[in-house]
Amino acid sequence: MADLHLYLGNKNYSSWSFRPWIAMRAKDVSFTEEVVPFDFESGNPAFRTFSPSMKVPVLRHGDLTVWDSLAIMEYVADLYPERGFWPEDLKARALARAISAEMHSGFTGLRGACPMNFRKPAGHLDVSDDVRADVARILNIWRQCIETSGGPFLFGDFTIADAMYAPVVSRLATYQLTSDPVADQYGNAMRGTEAWQEWEAAALKETWIVPVDEV
Repeated sequence: MADLHLYLGNKNYSSWSFRPWIAMRAKDVSFTEEVVPFDFESGNPAFRTFSPSMKVPVLRHGDLTVWDSLAIMEYVADLYPERGFWPEDLKARALARAISAEMHSGFTGLRGACPMNFRKPAGHLDVSDDVRADVARILNIWRQCIETSGGPFLFGDFTIADAMYAPVVSRLATYQLTSDPVADQYGNAMRGTEAWQEWEAAALKETWIVPVDEV
């Protein structure tokens, strides 16, 4: 089998890159990685060499190119069905896919107002009603999933659903958007993983500055 190679954007900012990376690390899938920094004003022409969409992340597997975070994770889940990327139970798996799809297509208020930024010192940010509604919906999803599964992750063990919400854990902490205990409980579980700690350490070492993400 050809090696998996994952192209990523800046680890400090690229929430979509973070998702497949933490999923693959958490599930002990071997891959190589390449960080290609982005610039919002002019873009990065280097993306044309590997990304059909001119976005990151992108997974190369032999002669196959897969782009989009969720598509990448679905492909790797098919490669390694024994690793538990999705819950085993049919109903839980359907719910995990539903909340992953909701994260993929929704919560635009939160994503737009509160970019992922590991280097930014934590501090309260005044946000709009739309952002507060997004946060409330996310907390409700987390609460219901953890109460049903028993935790520590949304469906007990770490799944793609957790990877989809990992950047939100960072955002809620950075911008101090909630004091809800479920955010602390779930956030502590996420931050306690070796995969999270490895990504965060690399993000903190980066020196690239993307002004639009420095809220």
